[in-house]
Amino acid sequence: GLVLGVYSSEKDDGAAQFTSAGDAFDRLVSGKLRALLSLCGPPLKKGKTRMFHGLHQDFPSVVVVGLGKKNAGINEQENWNEGKENIRTAVAVGCRQIQDLEIPCVEVDPCGDAQAAAEGAVLGLHEYNELKQKKKPVVTPQLHGSAESEAWQKGVIYAEGQNLARYLMEAPANYITPTKFAEHIEQKLRSFSNVKVHIRPESWITTQEMGAFLSVAKGSAEPPIFLEIHYLGGANTDDSPLVFVGKGVTFDSGGISLKPSSGMDAMRADMGGAATVCSAIVTAAALNLPLNIIGLAPLCENMPSGKANKPGDVVRAKNGKTIQVDNTDAEGRLLLADALCYAHNFNARAIVNAATLTGAMDVALGSAATGVFTNSSWLWTHLYEASILTGDRVWRMPLFEHYTKQVTDCPLADVSNVGKYSRAGGACTAAAFLKEFVTASHWAHLDIAGVMSNKDEVPYLRKGMAGRPTRTLVEFAARLSRDSHN
Repeated sequence: GLVLGVYSSEKDDGAAQFTSAGDAFDRLVSGKLRALLSLCGPPLKKGKTRMFHGLHQDFPSVVVVGLGKKNAGINEQENWNEGKENIRTAVAVGCRQIQDLEIPCVEVDPCGDAQAAAEGAVLGLHEYNELKQKKKPVVTPQLHGSAESEAWQKGVIYAEGQNLARYLMEAPANYITPTKFAEHIEQKLRSFSNVKVHIRPESWITTQEMGAFLSVAKGSAEPPIFLEIHYLGGANTDDSPLVFVGKGVTFDSGGISLKPSSGMDAMRADMGGAATVCSAIVTAAALNLPLNIIGLAPLCENMPSGKANKPGDVVRAKNGKTIQVDNTDAEGRLLLADALCYAHNFNARAIVNAATLTGAMDVALGSAATGVFTNSSWLWTHLYEASILTGDRVWRMPLFEHYTKQVTDCPLADVSNVGKYSRAGGACTAAAFLKEFVTASHWAHLDIAGVMSNKDEVPYLRKGMAGRPTRTLVEFAARLSRDSHN
């Protein structure tokens, strides 16, 4: 199969404006492709397709996809590069049509941006069907032509990173337990000589006095794991690292503050923070990024049992602060409190944590963007600029003292794990809680609850767990590595 792009016509005459690869193929078939397209009715709109058969013996099926305007670039209103997004969407749609024909290989027009085309192809074809007997045919996308092979390969690596996060998030909680999660990441990193993986058991967590993390884990029969990854890609192994921290609740029932049963199965993806940051490190290693990254993932289940946290219990975090657990379903911040304290051991350039933390974040932004709470404008700028390129957007949220007061005004302990006005500003009070465990001057908290899954909002992702914002984290790390080089 072959996927070719065509731009929207600038003029009203409606003549198809091919990419250079499209033009070359049209010449190869003596202008038949252009002639057929003009016979097929109005010009192709963005993301729409036409399929042709029998034009060339090497490509029995050719899908032509609409790329939108040729000169589409950064859209200030949308906060993304529209040209790149158009390519990702068009290529994904084209590749899926080839997959429906059960053709095992598809060549993809680079469409002027081979990295975006590769991302569209690899993200668009991904589907979790590990446990089904009847699987969709595997389609291998390849670059059509040889001009941009380096950019194409980079796009493949970026997309495979996000697909790894999607795989971990989609897999059932009895398949991805804390132990299995850690083993899966270790196996992915085994081939890199500059990566060390430490799978820390419960006994180690206890010696670290991570009382908040342990209080969540004790409700489950599954033992907790603290996963620690050291990627040493920098020129000096003792250069200050970027530290990624991810919430790793491999199943969240809510604990004693039990969630409603409807939709609870999706809580197998409550380790999306850990999945995205670990996948970002796997990707950084594959790209051989020249910087040091440390990944920290506290992994456990949140279950209701005779040993579980009870509403009103007080637990002690690693930094000595006491926490009143008023809602056992606000557990992610308890794991992160201890992991953030531990992150300060590494003299980090920046600490970035990611977590499917609050339903309130989904209410605020839906699936349009990841909410970012940060104490550093420098860090914000880097994340924001990275997200414009990836199309996986971020949006800055407030870290006002106004919210801090709502978690520190607590009857029994130093802080409460929920704001005193219950639902008001829930994503903001959660961020204010985390800030109580941070002294670093460059810290960002990414609340990814709203972008956890995809229905049809991102056209190049199928329905299911989204693995967002893995590519933005990778692009952010790449920018940081260029910064330190310059």
